[in-house]
Amino acid sequence: MAIEQISASDAKAGLDAEADAVYLDVRTEAEFAAGHPEGAVNIPVAFQSPAGGMMPNPEFQAVAERVLNRETKIFCGCQSGVRSQYAAEMLENAGYLNIANVVGGFGGKVNPGTGMVEVAGWRDSGLPVSTQVTDHNSYDGQKGR
Repeated sequence: MAIEQISASDAKAGLDAEADAVYLDVRTEAEFAAGHPEGAVNIPVAFQSPAGGMMPNPEFQAVAERVLNRETKIFCGCQSGVRSQYAAEMLENAGYLNIANVVGGFGGKVNPGTGMVEVAGWRDSGLPVSTQVTDHNSYDGQKGR
């Protein structure tokens, strides 16, 4: 089944409409700490590799399964929507039933040819942003659950 693709504004509306819905920020811990959607929880799907580029987080699925209910609406977001699509597919394959990928993520989807933003992200849509990292929303907090 295809993963639902939605805008940051639609994700915010969904979070407001469903009290138990979750914005799952799959960016790195450093990206999350620099700013994230208010109320988001962080489980990175990948980490910066010492050699450059990204490497998959081998604990992503196990941590997600400990803290996320399979029936809860989950809005997966990253910086632009690519890593979050990968995370959403992993969750769907693990039996999660109600997942959406936030196209444009936090920072917006940029056209690689022109460098122009094609889809505004959470931040540029004027949606509430937080820099608070706590036991409740951090990756360390999720791993400890």
